[in-house]
Amino acid sequence: MFTLDRENKTTREMRMSVVETLQELMKENDKVVALEADLGGASGFSKIEKTNPDRFINVGIAEANMVGVAAGLSVTGFVPFLHTFGPFASRRVFDQVFLSGAYAHNTMNIYGSDPGFTVGPNGGTHTTWEDVALMRAIPNSVVCDAADDTQMEWIIKEFSKLEGIHYVRGNRKPVPNVYKKGSTFELGKGNLIKEGKDVLVIAAGQLVSDAMDAAEALEKDGISVEVIDMFTIKPIDADLILKKAAGKKAVITFENHSITGGLGSAVAEVLADNGVGVELTRLGVNEQFGQVGTPDFLQKEFKLTADDLKAVIKAKV
Repeated sequence: MFTLDRENKTTREMRMSVVETLQELMKENDKVVALEADLGGASGFSKIEKTNPDRFINVGIAEANMVGVAAGLSVTGFVPFLHTFGPFASRRVFDQVFLSGAYAHNTMNIYGSDPGFTVGPNGGTHTTWEDVALMRAIPNSVVCDAADDTQMEWIIKEFSKLEGIHYVRGNRKPVPNVYKKGSTFELGKGNLIKEGKDVLVIAAGQLVSDAMDAAEALEKDGISVEVIDMFTIKPIDADLILKKAAGKKAVITFENHSITGGLGSAVAEVLADNGVGVELTRLGVNEQFGQVGTPDFLQKEFKLTADDLKAVIKAKV
């Protein structure tokens, strides 16, 4: 079960949540291994290299080879966790993950860091607006977007228990807190974190906090907004979407990703497949590439702030 904790703004860096959780898992399971593509300093995986040198492999700037190595480790019974920046963990290695991973029935747990505007000054070449779309297209994959470090820790632990292709995206740095430490979740189930009667907002990743900010502010204007944290984008919680969309004036998806193939598309598919006629607005990035800037600047530039969401909601009621 989960408990909200929006008062506590101090959180671990997301990357340290991953690193510390992997170090804990390595104590419990001698088959857990970590692979890195020359970003140990950026990811914090260099700490794993120091504490567990025999369970860490730095393949260098050779992401496709990293996936091949992970496939070999999986074949021999190991549980590989891979990290690199989001675009290199998805689009650069898509064929290898698809064939050497999914098609060959191997297990790979992939952490794609700094998705969307969180990439900051690394710019357009390092920006991924399409990683969810790519990973969703892989048969039987699991795709998650972590809202905070507590949820990231839980996701990493849960991935370690499963076989197959699992992808989680998340900022490397601290993000606004959403959940109390020790909260637990369920893969494939969304979290209803605020009830409301006028508009349903379905968000994922660090935008969950912004969605809550917008919803709470709009309550003062007499607008009742329901918020779901859809941290598992695949498999998506169709039952919860259908139940909570019923009777709403509008449904709005809110994601740090392209509106093509991401959370918005997944929700649209659920509504269309079930003949639900509620108005849907997908708030995300539309036909744009990334650019250089601070994360805060880029979030505003791509209109993914709480204020942007508030404006969209107000236009629907």
